[in-house]
Amino acid sequence: MPERVRYFKGQNYHKLKRSCLNRGVQFEDPLFPPCAESLFYKRAPPADLQWKRPQELCRAPRLFVDGISARDLHQGSLGNCWLVAATSCLATEPSFWKKVIPSHREQDWNPKRPERHAGIFHFRFWRLGFWTDVVIDDRLPISEGGRLLFCSSSNKAEFWCALLEKAYAKLNGCYEALEGGNTAEALVDFTGGISEPICLDRDGFVEDLDKRKQLYQNLTKAHSRGALISCSIRPMLGEALESRLGCGLVKGHAYGVTDIRKVRLGTDLLSLFRTSRLYMIRMRNPWGTTEWSGAWSNESQQWQQVSKNEREKMGVTVRDDGEFWMDFEDFCRYFTDMVVCRRINTTLLSFHKSWLEAKLLGEWRRGATELSNRSGGCINNKASFLQNPQFMFDVQRESDTALICLQQEDKRALRREGGGENLTIGFEVFRVEVNRECRLHVIPPKAASSVYVDSRSVFLRAEFTQGRYVIVPTTFAPGAQASFLLRLFTETPASFRELALDQPHPSLWSCCVGGDLRRVTTITLQSAVGLSPQGAATDPDVYAVIRCEGNMVKSRVFKSTSRPEFDLKAVFYRRNPRRPIRIEVWLKGVLRDAILGQVSVPAAENETGRSHVMSLQDKTKRRTTGSVLIETSSSDNLIEL
Repeated sequence: MPERVRYFKGQNYHKLKRSCLNRGVQFEDPLFPPCAESLFYKRAPPADLQWKRPQELCRAPRLFVDGISARDLHQGSLGNCWLVAATSCLATEPSFWKKVIPSHREQDWNPKRPERHAGIFHFRFWRLGFWTDVVIDDRLPISEGGRLLFCSSSNKAEFWCALLEKAYAKLNGCYEALEGGNTAEALVDFTGGISEPICLDRDGFVEDLDKRKQLYQNLTKAHSRGALISCSIRPMLGEALESRLGCGLVKGHAYGVTDIRKVRLGTDLLSLFRTSRLYMIRMRNPWGTTEWSGAWSNESQQWQQVSKNEREKMGVTVRDDGEFWMDFEDFCRYFTDMVVCRRINTTLLSFHKSWLEAKLLGEWRRGATELSNRSGGCINNKASFLQNPQFMFDVQRESDTALICLQQEDKRALRREGGGENLTIGFEVFRVEVNRECRLHVIPPKAASSVYVDSRSVFLRAEFTQGRYVIVPTTFAPGAQASFLLRLFTETPASFRELALDQPHPSLWSCCVGGDLRRVTTITLQSAVGLSPQGAATDPDVYAVIRCEGNMVKSRVFKSTSRPEFDLKAVFYRRNPRRPIRIEVWLKGVLRDAILGQVSVPAAENETGRSHVMSLQDKTKRRTTGSVLIETSSSDNLIEL
């Protein structure tokens, strides 16, 4: 099924191009004209600045010359290495760049039919769950000497990277808005994937060989499946950005990872049978120069340990083109941060693990009352935390892995007005009653939690046991306003939805007589022990049921056990608190006989606030504690509490 595409500011590429061809004119974009406002919002443009079309700069311009490559790009006079590094990564994966640059052959210049070129291009970027189609004309800013002011290609006749950068600048307001950023943001915009940050220095990969090998295997698998990867060296507090180390690496600078592979050492035939392998990773500096000068750098004598054929396969060169190899141990020693942007596989007909995706748009907004406010801040703000939007999902199996990603709207286009900074965001996950349908008003025990960072997106991978869960996405400070996208990936259907009701809808009777007073009761059935009939050769299958005023909650079936851990929690909105809640424990496939055992309802979860451990020995015994009916019976294999 094709993904939905939105037209940025209503501009339809095909209609605009058709109109230009019919009129015999070159497209001139009225929404991103060749003026100072399209370039900068703080500083003045160069005095010698001009805007020219590619056919004015070279004889035969093309989108791609000899295909697309990570080596094509060179960062210009803009401090956007994060974007150029991400674009280098994009160039390594055809399934991604063909989506960002749609119908590239149709867009390209045709030397045989130059009249069919209308000076118009379009690119697509993923924003808050949708692909956004951005139209541009091909007028590019040129500095003194006829050189492109910003991103350019190694080949002067190739223009895909300069045009893509212009489209991204238009999407974000102007070129200057692209200065300073996070590579993860661009990777998500290029792929619609999930960006997972990895702290190389804090997670002990240098010291722990096993952890380093596991990380290498994970990265190799991710890279083979089309993940885009970038890395950087975090500057120390007070240290200048882009300060150069003695080994040639640059701090505070984004590098794109372009290959990962094991290298066989040895230059003769016997090396084919040796087990000596080197774990290697290849990176590229967006500047197109300034490379790693340590072990296994381009001119290192250590490459003599590798056969010529192997070096050619790896693309080892002696040019200062910004691309270089490193031993993975050295990589973990020098680099501090890595971002892995994975395309989550949602294709059912696949050899790889497949995920089910659910996504919902939401909004943090201020309200005049507690019921209307949806910007309560993080969990430190106890009084307002649960005023945030709440989203619910179910785990159907005994346990399941879930990937949760929270992404806030991009505000980079607001930098001209003095805004544009990311909010600090995160989320909490709570395990709730299996029949909950209304919003939380009391903070339950926490099941998982993300970090809180001032990033476009926050990611969490966690294991959850069977049950129902509520995700509460928040800004760190209360009162902040923004739109967001919450994405959930699970292995089984999760019934992902937003909790909108603060309490159940009023009954028909209450609409007639007025009022709908209800008492909220939460019951947890914890566990049972010794649920075996006398003389039974095997343990029974056991499940539990909780009933209240026509509503029922049932646990899963516990196979062949006399000690089930129900951990069954339910909430009831009761119109008649005098009517008891009935708890049933069912034994399947056993003979009727006296049942021995105990069932536990923990403290503070039932109406009386006291813990109950109920004996199941006397089939005629019946007692009422508060409004929880306790009755034991082995007839029909049913035990009622």
